[in-house]
Order: sequence, then C-alpha cells, then structure tokens
Amino acid sequence: MIYRNDIANLRGDIEEKIGQKIIVKGTLGRSKFFEKEATLQKAYPNLFVVKYNEEEGNATYSYTDVLTRTIDLQIFDGESYSSIIPPKAEEPKRIRQETEENLN
Repeated sequence: MIYRNDIANLRGDIEEKIGQKIIVKGTLGRSKFFEKEATLQKAYPNLFVVKYNEEEGNATYSYTDVLTRTIDLQIFDGESYSSIIPPKAEEPKRIRQETEENLN
C-alpha cells in the first residue's frame, strides 16, 4: 500500500536531484523493455518531468509509477547509478509462515 508520506518523501528526493542524469527503466508491454538516459527537469505535486535527448523530448511520470515499480529510476551520483528506491526485500518464507500461524 502506498501512503501520502511515501509520495512526499519520494517527491523530496526527486526535487533534490533536479538537473542530475538518470536512467529510466520500464516496460512497454508484451515482454518489451526500455532503458533510456535522461535528465530530471522539474518536480510537481503529482508528477515529475524528465528530458530525454533532443530528438525524443520530454516525458512525465507520476510518483506512484516509481513506488509501484512500473518504472525504475537510477540516479547518477558522480561515479555510478543507484536506484532511487531500494529493491523490495523478499520476506523469508519461514517468517511469513510464522506470521500466518500467529494470525490463525
């Protein structure tokens, strides 16, 4: 579940990185993926704008696209690219079973 705090925190993180290079990764459907280099341009309350190269222009994405992992943003920190949100940690099966047993 996505909460308002999650969106506000992500928006703050993106606003701090305006002007930096990023890599946008996502899906186009039917096993088609894309990965493009861009620059963060602007951040608005509900979406943010990235600028691709001159031929491709701009694109807008919502913060929920990032939080639901529809797209992955990787920010260039001067040496390498790192994801703006950490990868989803998989809960060990044993802990999941213990939690389910406690609920029953």
